[in-house]
Amino acid sequence: MARIDFAFGATERITQACQTSLRQYLAGQPLLVYCTDPARLKSFDLKLWAVDEAAFVPHVAAHDPLAAQTPIWLVSTDLPEALARAPATAWLLNLDDHCPPGIENVTRILEIVSEDDADKTAARERWRIYQAGGHDVKSFRLPTA
Repeated sequence: MARIDFAFGATERITQACQTSLRQYLAGQPLLVYCTDPARLKSFDLKLWAVDEAAFVPHVAAHDPLAAQTPIWLVSTDLPEALARAPATAWLLNLDDHCPPGIENVTRILEIVSEDDADKTAARERWRIYQAGGHDVKSFRLPTA
């Protein structure tokens, strides 16, 4: 079962996801970022290019030929197939409103939750589903700026 960390209190979910992705990259942690909403995933992609003026965070779509050499993959469809090709140590950052499919062999999932009411409601539902699935669900509050 996966350990699932919910980070509550993000001012803006996508911005926080980019900061989290930068930290994971700098720590050498492979990461798959999952979202079925094309506009949200595109927003994440664009913001990740500018997350830090001094940093370059390499990332590509999971189906890109360079994915095997790139530490962060963006996944919008066929997550189970992407997970099968990803390094066994890869973590999953879920930016979708629903629980990701095919996570039986994932060891770590990150969930970022903003202060938006709709975002919190969707996160509570994902929490319940993860718990019912026997996952180790944890929460913490993000520090305020």
